[in-house]
Amino acid sequence: MNIVILAGGSGTRFWPLSRKKTPKQLMSVFGGKSMLQRTVERVLPLKPERIFVVTNALQAAETERQLTDFDSDAIYVVEEPLARNTAPAIGLAAAIIERQDPTSVMVVLPADHFIRDEEEFRAALLRAEAAAVDWNLVTLGIVPTGPETGYGYIEADLFEGTQAALPVKRFVEKPPRQKAIEFVAAGNFFWNSGMFVWRTDVILDRIRTLMPELWAGLSVLDVPNCLSRLHSMNEQVTDLYGRIESQSIDYGVMEKAEGVVVLPSSFGWSDVGSWSALPELLPGDEAENVAVDASRIVSLDSGNCLVRGNDKLVALLGVHDLIVVDSGDALLVCPRERAQDVKKIVDELERQGLTEYL
Repeated sequence: MNIVILAGGSGTRFWPLSRKKTPKQLMSVFGGKSMLQRTVERVLPLKPERIFVVTNALQAAETERQLTDFDSDAIYVVEEPLARNTAPAIGLAAAIIERQDPTSVMVVLPADHFIRDEEEFRAALLRAEAAAVDWNLVTLGIVPTGPETGYGYIEADLFEGTQAALPVKRFVEKPPRQKAIEFVAAGNFFWNSGMFVWRTDVILDRIRTLMPELWAGLSVLDVPNCLSRLHSMNEQVTDLYGRIESQSIDYGVMEKAEGVVVLPSSFGWSDVGSWSALPELLPGDEAENVAVDASRIVSLDSGNCLVRGNDKLVALLGVHDLIVVDSGDALLVCPRERAQDVKKIVDELERQGLTEYL
């Protein structure tokens, strides 16, 4: 088994703490180790042959630094020159793995997700590995706990396949609330976790047939035999990324390929997509005010607020459902229901040329 961890995201919804050089996956959102480090720790008990962390040039140095905490000579950083979404990142990792072991199973994981039951998570990956051996493209679908509108959904065929893996009928973008309620009631819709398991040669074959432009670039890469020399590919990869389009693996492959199956899973998952996700994952006080860091909260007639005070005392008076985040050089205050719109602040900062806050 080879593990590929996608760690090149920008995490704009976690501004002002998340910045271009230190995005969400490199942050200590829950205290202690970063989300990337927690993702690596989570898979080490599976004893993978190799772990590849795909990141971008701006974040590569900090990614390398964080990975030195692990006593392993089988963790490698794959550097992308610029963001091109998940399909090129996965294709690049697959091309590297193919040089080592073309028929090996490849597990693709985001670097910035929360998993509560890590033992069950690893068990799910082993079930997915078994399903992937038979030329399937396996995606982990999370059994929904409610009508969440912030996730995409996967519709499965409950009357075909095996108990472990079900054929995928379609992928659905983030739905409005009424449609999400219908999906949950139907019983055959699962949250799209963005986690995949497949054989390396199978995903490359699907890229060849469904994304021929990407395949043409990947097929001529000169991958070094010694993985410690992956940096020697930087010029080739820069040339490739300058010629290909940005595309997700969902749209480029999964929505069009044959043999796509979903493995229904329940292990306490969250994609931690914005500040508003944290109150469900962290303990709060009697008024359900949650401190992300060590800040002390004094609350009068206030409740349901999320606070990161940068270790300051934070006093809440007569306010409800707020997000208050102090990063030292910037302060965010917004309603919790607008948490998904924090990325608009990042866009506005860029428009105004305030790059020191990005």
